[in-house]
Amino acid sequence: MGGEVIAALDGVSFAIHSGEFVAIVGSSGSGKSTLMNLLGCLDTPSRGIYRLRGQDVRSLSDDALSELRNREIGFIFQNFQLLPRASALENVALPLVYRGVRARERRELARRALERVGLAHRASHKPTELSGGQRQRVSIARALVAEPSLLLADEPTGNLDTATGRDILRLFDELHAAGNTLVVVTHEPEIAARCPRAIRLSDGRIVEDRHNSPSRPEVPSVAERGTVTAARLAAARPRPLAVEDPSS
Repeated sequence: MGGEVIAALDGVSFAIHSGEFVAIVGSSGSGKSTLMNLLGCLDTPSRGIYRLRGQDVRSLSDDALSELRNREIGFIFQNFQLLPRASALENVALPLVYRGVRARERRELARRALERVGLAHRASHKPTELSGGQRQRVSIARALVAEPSLLLADEPTGNLDTATGRDILRLFDELHAAGNTLVVVTHEPEIAARCPRAIRLSDGRIVEDRHNSPSRPEVPSVAERGTVTAARLAAARPRPLAVEDPSS
């Protein structure tokens, strides 16, 4: 900005290990959106290193980054990002199209993913025929279908009412218990407080990296409410996700 250089992220270094459930929390302008773009391989760092399962992403071409995103990262968006004219099943199967998976296998894998989030009975419905919570479950199933090593959720309850948002967070608890690695980007302290670990950003820097109490509100799980509980989709992997700034 003019003669002033502004670092969206400055001296940020941390590692997230396989199977962790971590919140990235901060207010608008704190740097969390930039960090989310880096973690999702939508951007590459101007300096420092981001390693995903041991691989430094900075040297990868655009095509290689696209392949890495498709293979390793499942995205869950605040606005769901579903194709309006496609059914829930077709939306969930979409990442598999880019992998070259055959149509019959795509449908079966998508059906199983919907079953894991309790929506197998809504597979043929289009997004306009689903509630907000159901649409978010479809987006979670889409993120899970390719068995990524990282689930990255951007304000996943931002467009949901309080009760539906709690349902989605309970589902995240179950996915974490099943061994999946989750990173939730949020501005809500309440969500950060219920995650086992929370990294707080302010002005592009980490100001807190804490492990929260494992206790959570006593609430019924998805399975206890009569739907199918989430199954383990990603095996434990030894290499962590890591962001390193050499100036730190």
